Amino acid sequence: MTILVTGATGNVGRPLVAELLAAGHPVRALTRNPAKADLPAGAEVVAGDLAGGSGLEAAFEGVTAAHLICFGGDDYAPLTNGEQIVSTAVRAGVRRVTVLKGDVDKSPLETAVEAGGLEWTYLAPVEFMSNTLEWAASIREEGTVREGFAEARSAMIHDSDIASVAAVALTGDGHAGQEYWLTGPEALTMPERVRVLSEVLGREIRFVELSRDEMIARWRAEGYGDGDIEFFLTVRTDPPITGDLVLPTVEKVTGRPARTFAQWVREHAAVFN
Repeated sequence: MTILVTGATGNVGRPLVAELLAAGHPVRALTRNPAKADLPAGAEVVAGDLAGGSGLEAAFEGVTAAHLICFGGDDYAPLTNGEQIVSTAVRAGVRRVTVLKGDVDKSPLETAVEAGGLEWTYLAPVEFMSNTLEWAASIREEGTVREGFAEARSAMIHDSDIASVAAVALTGDGHAGQEYWLTGPEALTMPERVRVLSEVLGREIRFVELSRDEMIARWRAEGYGDGDIEFFLTVRTDPPITGDLVLPTVEKVTGRPARTFAQWVREHAAVFN
């Protein structure tokens, strides 16, 4: 069966394409810019925009399972064309989907997926380890990380573990109707993350704590609005559901332990050096 991966060049889509291909599954990868996709050999790369609806008919043709994302565009805004996406998928013969959630609340795409009668599995990561890439410039240039809410813990998950859970759900039975909250194997504070970075990179990295007001000012300077800032504050002061709780979901679904933050840093060490 051909599996469609949307968001194929993203932090989850890229390793998902690779994992499905390695297991011998035909993969069609949807991206807005195929010329720059640089995906593994064997993937059928097609042009299309899940958010705008362009190219959807061709993308879903002959597909029986699909990995969908709830957000799109450069601003990662929630998709509003869920009914169009689902109706196109159903007409093409899609039976099973995984949906990468972008928020705690149910998105329009999720509502459409359930109404469309598809076998669905929701993937709800608490925080991507790849968010750490936001620190890369300050670590390279100053050997320093400046962040607020030093005691807030996050059970960050390796992006490839999200992809592994998606691969299992797309190709195996027993996952329909499940909402999988996904975490890594440890809940770390900001200073603990910095310590792991220091140990793996082999050099001292300082942590400088910013105040709540300093963090809000920084977010505003970066162009975030009140709604985004409220969400950021909630995540750091009152994590949604399992934000700071380690869950065994990855191992239960895939049969192997979730990857550690230290492993993620080793894989991305060049970005920080």
